Amino acid sequence: MTGEIDYADDDEIVVREAVPGDYPAVAAFTADTWEGGDYIPDVFPRWMESDDPDTRTFVAVDTTESPPGPAAVDAVDPADVEAVADDRAVGICQAVGLSEHEGWMQAMRVDPEYRGRRLSRALNDAGFHWLHETGRRVARNMVFSWNTGGLGASRVNGFDPGTEFRWVQPEPDADATARTDAASEIDADPDAAWSFWTDAATRDALDGLALDDTESWALSALTRERLRTVAADDRLLTVSSPDGGIGGFSFRVRTSEREDDDGETQVRGEYGVAAWDGAESCDALLAAISRDAAAVGADTTRVLIPESVDWVSDTALAGADIGDEPDFVMRADLTERHWE
Repeated sequence: MTGEIDYADDDEIVVREAVPGDYPAVAAFTADTWEGGDYIPDVFPRWMESDDPDTRTFVAVDTTESPPGPAAVDAVDPADVEAVADDRAVGICQAVGLSEHEGWMQAMRVDPEYRGRRLSRALNDAGFHWLHETGRRVARNMVFSWNTGGLGASRVNGFDPGTEFRWVQPEPDADATARTDAASEIDADPDAAWSFWTDAATRDALDGLALDDTESWALSALTRERLRTVAADDRLLTVSSPDGGIGGFSFRVRTSEREDDDGETQVRGEYGVAAWDGAESCDALLAAISRDAAAVGADTTRVLIPESVDWVSDTALAGADIGDEPDFVMRADLTERHWE
């Protein structure tokens, strides 16, 4: 596929699908992406082991340079490398198909020595092309709001502004209660939740998106079928309105394990979105999430909400911990042929 189009406007650079032998070079240029390190060296071997038809990992390679050997990279165990590639990987990006029509772009990294040579554009083009060829017509990515360089690069590379969200983290608590009894948890009804969602200001603010079922940092369209699935698995939470009827809902996407700053393993309950109408329903919904998280043994939570003073202040009023900054979601229309 990468032989059909010359994505890189650089005679020395070629974009191709990643192979296991790219590991030493990828680990070398991603080891110090941020002060706290980067997840790429850890996950790259797993990416190469999986045969996932909905995922493609691309690398930009310098065909004139030899890659480092495994022994030259501290982050690499030579035993993990089948064979070193013939050329030097200097950029990486992954494209993921989230549904039949939606794609997600992630893990964009470029070797600092090669920045300024439009490699991120070439890598994005390869991902866009593959997503389009597999039937997807929209691609999204996520950029931390503080990452102004990433925001600018996303715009240059074909993404337009999408939406923004923030994480909130109610404490798991089996005995959590709302501050008032104006609203309370009610029997989960996926069709009632869907009806609420279709008219919710939350849906409009988030462009209909929620945390994806499979990719931990991706957002995809929330559908009626997804709500019915989570309800069948006893993962849908609904609360009443003070005036009666449904006042809000959330759903648990998964639990995941992660290490805290002390190296201890913690279980995190992840909730795809929290949508409510009014502070009382927000209070009841966050209490229901706290009880649900405790019931599944979670030590922490993260819940996706829209970025707005209304929703953020409602959660603050309810006493939930709130992330310091929002995250931005960008979108690219793949009916436009960005790679040409």
